[in-house]
Amino acid sequence: MISASLAGLLTGLSLIVAIGAQNAYLLRQGLQRDHVGPVVLICTLSDFVLIIAGVSGIGTVVRYAPWLLVTMRWAGAAFLTWYGLSSAWHARHPSALHATTPDEASGPGAVVRRTLALTWLNPHVYLDTVVLLGVVAGAHGPTGRWWFGAGACLASALWFPALGFGARLLAPLLARPRAWQVLDLLIAATMLLIALELALN
Repeated sequence: MISASLAGLLTGLSLIVAIGAQNAYLLRQGLQRDHVGPVVLICTLSDFVLIIAGVSGIGTVVRYAPWLLVTMRWAGAAFLTWYGLSSAWHARHPSALHATTPDEASGPGAVVRRTLALTWLNPHVYLDTVVLLGVVAGAHGPTGRWWFGAGACLASALWFPALGFGARLLAPLLARPRAWQVLDLLIAATMLLIALELALN
């Protein structure tokens, strides 16, 4: 049981500790201290739902419904393109960005909608969290797979709050407008590259 949980923890961390659309957005919100709690909560609970779905075997449905992944792929590519271009536009006006000042254009509703879109419109989420974790969890047997799932959930519960609330420690490094400009350009590049990958694959 402990070995299965540890395997789930390490596998979960290996999948979510990467520069992706969701992590990039959470990092930016954490740096701005803008509705960090709701973003962390949505990311964590969404991961729980996806992990449980994968462990319970729903990944099989996703694998045999290619039309669903195609729909999510194009919806995700469109959204990520829009968000990437928005970040690039923000980078043109770095003086308007401050590490401790939230973006006035992002109310709680907009932040929640954007977080949900970045989480649920990303086909990689279903392939990695539902299908891949589900397959690996199944290798641990009927009981062990749930311990594996618990370990993967723990990885999410540790990572998202650490990234969101720990981002403020980087605020002194990003006190200059130029640093925010670079960050926005990196986020824009990340979003656009993922969108391109989704469109081409």
